[in-house]
Amino acid sequence: MELPSSLRPLRHRDFGLLFFANTVSNVGTWMQTIAVGALVEGITHQPVWAAIVAVAAFLPVGLISPVGGVLADRLDRRMMLMVTNAIEAGNATVLAILVATGHGTPVRVTLLVLLEGCVSSLRLPFQQAIIPDLVPDEELLAAASLGSTQYNLGRVVGPALAGIVIVAGGYSWAFVVNAISFFAVIIALVFIRLPRPPGHDGAGVWEGIVTGARMAWREPGCRAAIQLIGTAAFLVAPFIALIPAKALALVGHDKHDIASATAVLTTAQGIGAITGALLVAPLAERYGRQQTLLGYLVLTPIAVLAYAGTTTTVWAAVTIALVGGLYIGLLSGLNTVVQIRAPAEFRGRILSLFFVALGVTYPIGALVQGAIANHAGLGPTTAVAAAVMVLVVIALRATRAEMFEYLGELRAPIEPVAPPAESVP
Repeated sequence: MELPSSLRPLRHRDFGLLFFANTVSNVGTWMQTIAVGALVEGITHQPVWAAIVAVAAFLPVGLISPVGGVLADRLDRRMMLMVTNAIEAGNATVLAILVATGHGTPVRVTLLVLLEGCVSSLRLPFQQAIIPDLVPDEELLAAASLGSTQYNLGRVVGPALAGIVIVAGGYSWAFVVNAISFFAVIIALVFIRLPRPPGHDGAGVWEGIVTGARMAWREPGCRAAIQLIGTAAFLVAPFIALIPAKALALVGHDKHDIASATAVLTTAQGIGAITGALLVAPLAERYGRQQTLLGYLVLTPIAVLAYAGTTTTVWAAVTIALVGGLYIGLLSGLNTVVQIRAPAEFRGRILSLFFVALGVTYPIGALVQGAIANHAGLGPTTAVAAAVMVLVVIALRATRAEMFEYLGELRAPIEPVAPPAESVP
């Protein structure tokens, strides 16, 4: 039997190995995410702290990912992935020790989250740049969707395990499990062989970043995808960081209730994301990538509006599952545009800029919305931001229709980039 289009990349051995190894690692990562969010929220009882932790985790993407992108176009990607996963395992171990010994203050926990965010940001371009080496172009959207699926499988299983582990042994054990989970990826990488990256072109790191940025700007599909993900990350994505704050609004100040509600909402989002990720490729195959992605751009903020208005955990879980499915389709679709259209010799750098747009605007948006929510309430804050996103998409469609035409699947030939200048035009 032929596999469904959403599962076809699993036919490729190396992709399959990484898929299952990353699933294990993401279970551990989500256990730690839930534990950190519940720990800090339980200590401070302030929604803005949930946003601060998210900023610490994701803001390094804007600072470190461009460097990682340059290195991913030059260094042995497999070896660098092994090294960064080992460092992240060590960081989780330190976090476990601090919390177990009673020294896990919100500031110290946030600093360790920041450190892990830095290492993860360096790793991300390497991890994304190898995907086109593992599957053919026509399966890249399905591969990106499966990447989102394994990430969200961790989101489903991780919170459930985190709830059990936290109740049975405390927060530190969730961090221990996360530390162990990184070795699944390291072991998988031992058995994978990848082609050599293009190599060093003689330019410095900054020159390499500037050259990659100029190429990203000149390639219209990459430029459109980066602009759109930055907009969505600022206005829509903060709902992810503010899940602990939503749990606080739903159940009150008891730390165990907060942890349970956070786990329920995160798990529901993960279930929705898994379902949505498996639907992306079939929908794009039937309706075309451009129309499918446009649908995600409009429907995602509408679903966030529904989530913002919920007042019970049950309805919040139902609506966030819908949000999770739509948002993952939006993210996978825009990521695939860059994967397909970025020239191979610039792939690491252009992908890093995509994640800069995501990693910078998302935590800034989360911090802004968290701060506003402290005074105006979380529901109205989330709803207004989602409504603005709908208006932005409608305005862009009316005034810059060509922007959406580049979201199809064809590569566009472009001329070589001139030597890097002092600034990006």
